[in-house]
Amino acid sequence: MKPVIMISLLFACLICHAQVNNELNLMPVPAGIKSNGQHFFITQQFHVAITGKPNKRLYSEASRFIRRMGEKTGLFLDRQGFVTPSDNDLNAPLLINVNHEARLVLNEDESYYIEVGNMQVKVNAATDLGAIHALETLMQLVTADSNGYYFPGVIINDKPRFVWRGLLLDVALHFMPMDVIKRTLDGMCAVKLNVLHLHLCNDQGFRVESKTFPDLQRKASDGKYFTQENIRELVAYADQRGIRIVPEFVVPAHTTAVLTAYPQLASVKKPYTLQHYFGVFDPVLDPTDPKVYVFLDRLFTEMASLFPDQYFHIGGDENTGRDWDSTPRIRAYMKAKGIKTYMDLQTEFNKKLLPILKKNNKTMIGWDEILQPGVPKDVVIQSWRGKEAFYQSVRQGHAAILSNGYYIDLIQPTDVHYLNDPLPADTILTSEQVKLVLGGEATMWSEHVTPETVDSRVWPRTAAIAERLWSPRQVNDVTDMYRRLDIISRHLETIGLTHLSFRPPLLRRLANSYDTKALEILVDVIEPLKMYERNQGDTMYTVFSPYTKLADAATPDQPLPRSFGKLVSSYLQNQTPEMELAIAKQLLVWKNNHQQLLLIAEHSPILKEALPLSENLSLIAAAGLEAIEYIRQKNKANVYWLRERLLLIEKAKQQSGRCELQVVNPVEQLLRAAAVAEDTIEGKLAIN
Repeated sequence: MKPVIMISLLFACLICHAQVNNELNLMPVPAGIKSNGQHFFITQQFHVAITGKPNKRLYSEASRFIRRMGEKTGLFLDRQGFVTPSDNDLNAPLLINVNHEARLVLNEDESYYIEVGNMQVKVNAATDLGAIHALETLMQLVTADSNGYYFPGVIINDKPRFVWRGLLLDVALHFMPMDVIKRTLDGMCAVKLNVLHLHLCNDQGFRVESKTFPDLQRKASDGKYFTQENIRELVAYADQRGIRIVPEFVVPAHTTAVLTAYPQLASVKKPYTLQHYFGVFDPVLDPTDPKVYVFLDRLFTEMASLFPDQYFHIGGDENTGRDWDSTPRIRAYMKAKGIKTYMDLQTEFNKKLLPILKKNNKTMIGWDEILQPGVPKDVVIQSWRGKEAFYQSVRQGHAAILSNGYYIDLIQPTDVHYLNDPLPADTILTSEQVKLVLGGEATMWSEHVTPETVDSRVWPRTAAIAERLWSPRQVNDVTDMYRRLDIISRHLETIGLTHLSFRPPLLRRLANSYDTKALEILVDVIEPLKMYERNQGDTMYTVFSPYTKLADAATPDQPLPRSFGKLVSSYLQNQTPEMELAIAKQLLVWKNNHQQLLLIAEHSPILKEALPLSENLSLIAAAGLEAIEYIRQKNKANVYWLRERLLLIEKAKQQSGRCELQVVNPVEQLLRAAAVAEDTIEGKLAIN
């Protein structure tokens, strides 16, 4: 991890839209920022004064800001442990003025203005939501030199690009307790996300206490659920940070848990039990039974009372239609009504839900499967299957949220998400259609995470998605994003996220020892299988499977393989002794590591799945060292040497322990650069 890069007091360039100063570590990048050549040193007298008409949430957040500043700087900021209204303290070190109290609703003004001078830091915001964002920007701006901690002199004018900047956290497939939700909210606040989408039920469990239908928690939760008091506590916690919580109660499919408690609501009448595997299943509510709508009316009304937000997600995804098609009663209903397909039947089902939500003052959201002919225009579409459905939604007059390209559970590199823009420059939409693009949501489905590992899948990559949804379109420099991402990752750790700290105890458990050095070296260059390949056939894992294995210690988009790949690319373009030495040193570490890991594995059978990866890493590292020597001597290796080494490369690309080595490609580049070109006659004969 890189150290925090200090911001020079004299940097004088304007950063606006397309440019990001290489000494600035903010994420998201503000809409506009420039230097004023000043700086404000933080002393023990530092405190906050608030003027204007803010919501009470700002006082709580300002108090939290003071405590965090004390923890960051080591200063005893005891003068003001709790911030209260202070209209007379206009010379306070940090003066915040808010024009009016914010409502926590879509389209509320979140803009803010910061001016850092030598004597005072001023924040002006239209609402307390903007002021909270300003506090998070100031936390990221804190810099240090030999004289102490300070804010660099900047003037920032900032506002978000999109109004909906969300994170879906699935608490149904694997339950996530209160502390996970709270630290997730803290992380979201730090990077200016403003919607937590809680996926609260699925085939594996129903996760909210219902006093109207208590069998939902008695029979359909495995004892893991939020009480109604828990929900109110989370809503209040999120509100303080300016974050809305949108609940999702998925219907009519993914309802095995509901049917376990109330099987009479099913299309196929039979007993049900909680699903312990992951995937897409046939059980579905009966859309022809009036009792289903009475049940959903009472349940949704109860759940709506717990979540004050305007939006209510009904899911609507992955209905196979098989249980409807196999039920004569439902087929007869469809024929009598002239309903041709099961998706037309689901559209009728959704239309019957709409009045239930409207009487509770809720706006319906559904996944893009519900975008069918006849769906009312006031239903919001969340797109997960592709961008075409996203743009089709807004062209048909629906407000839309993009999640396709933001599925962080797929273990994709950060830049894939970062360059996934809801509205790229070449988008063909009218101005009215553009207004219907609300923004986007990262999605953290929990098939393969537990409370111990979930942070490592969410963070820090979600910070880059947050930047995509907040910052101007022109802020898209991948190299600078990665530079700042390493820094923001450490910043997120300071507020309690465990994406970095979870690994050492997990490695000690895997190694059955405190000596984990050899295992660390391997884990730093592997990643879990991407997309949905880890759970082959949807049958390798259940909700009871151990998630404390090699693939759980490995994390997405590892920094070391990325930096090694860049180093090799630079070396092959401009060979210098310094780069050659750095590459050789790293390859030597990998070459020698396997023998050390073998010693650890003797006392830890769980590590047997790591040994093929370790051995392959050692072998290709040795080949890489040979390649470096050939390149240094400017003496091309023959094609037979290359053929044998490329066989090692192909073997090293094979997975083990549901993980893959991430440094195979740069080593292959070294091998090819060291050998006779493959397109020679001899090369073709030898390799083919």
